[in-house]
Amino acid sequence: QVQLVESGGGLVQAGGSLRLSCAASGVSFTNYLMAWFRQAPGKERELAAYISSGGTTYYADSVKGRFAISRDNAKNTVYLQMNSLKPEDTAVYYCACRRIGVSKYEYWGQGTQVTVSS
Repeated sequence: QVQLVESGGGLVQAGGSLRLSCAASGVSFTNYLMAWFRQAPGKERELAAYISSGGTTYYADSVKGRFAISRDNAKNTVYLQMNSLKPEDTAVYYCACRRIGVSKYEYWGQGTQVTVSS
């Protein structure tokens, strides 16, 4: 059974930092691209960042320079380090993954709430 479990969400003040973790099980981790999505109330789900099996990264303009995605293949875990947080970063953050060459993200976590207060 494939399962993605997010952790690390919570309440943080503007300007602070938070690190999200996503532990994957039941999947050949090194064959997957890992991503973090986020969705704020009333807004569309947004791809915040991804990291390929080879280490190629992508960041949305809204988080570029503040967030950093990384992966630890030995631990089957992907991280999202979030710095200089803003109230507009408040959202439910979802971990997702797909195999290289597959267009759709195949597996999703349940999400973790991040709330940034001003």
